[in-house]
Amino acid sequence: MTSISLTRPSLPLRGRSFRALVLAPETPLGDWFSHLDALVQRSPTLFSERAVILDVSGLAKDSPRGDHSPLGGLSLRRDLADPEAAEPAEDDTPAAAAAPDIAGLVDELKQRGIRIVGVEKAEPAWLGPALPPLLSGGRPAEMAPPEAKAAPEPVKPPEPRKPNSLVLERPLRSGQSVYHPEGDVTVMGSVASGAEILAGGSIHVYGALRGRAIAGAGGNPRARICCRKFEPELIGIDGLFRTADTTDPKLRKKAVQVWLEGETLRIAVLD
Repeated sequence: MTSISLTRPSLPLRGRSFRALVLAPETPLGDWFSHLDALVQRSPTLFSERAVILDVSGLAKDSPRGDHSPLGGLSLRRDLADPEAAEPAEDDTPAAAAAPDIAGLVDELKQRGIRIVGVEKAEPAWLGPALPPLLSGGRPAEMAPPEAKAAPEPVKPPEPRKPNSLVLERPLRSGQSVYHPEGDVTVMGSVASGAEILAGGSIHVYGALRGRAIAGAGGNPRARICCRKFEPELIGIDGLFRTADTTDPKLRKKAVQVWLEGETLRIAVLD
């Protein structure tokens, strides 16, 4: 005869501990809830995703029969009378005389977004099946205060750019291009037709300016263009431009300076 032994699979049970906040209401409850509301307003995330335990030891001793909380509808004792009776039935047992209305208290906290996971220091008879379980054996622990948002580090202002001028000892020929965004550009000779200078600062041409000259390219409205012989294809300062056919013919071949005045390019003869 063959014997078969069946082994029931084991059910693993593991212990785990969590740090919890403990709320210990005190009478009068109206004042206590006012302080709680002020605390939540200052730290809205204080009770978020935290286990909260209700310690009712401060309520039972201050709950004589007939005492009610200032909140209206939240009694400090469990009403054991028949609601249908004209006169409440008297229950003179010590447990009934000192039973806080834990169900009402849990409901008030739930309306504030605080979910109670357990009740501490209560009599078993005070808790119904719909209430959180009775807990015991808890030990006090230091709770870290709610983390405050770190103040943003002050933004350091950008360091001022050091003056950086570019000096070209030779004329600029047709097809050549010079881009210098960090400062002024000085050309000791001429700038031929078809050549281009793009500078973050001012442009100084000690010969004829026949090509394109764009100053203040980095957003510098105080930049200027100066030349000994004014014959440009295009000039511009800080995004405002003029072509050869929009300049006064009387200025051609003269020593001039160009600057920005408001939203207008000004051109004047150098004395």
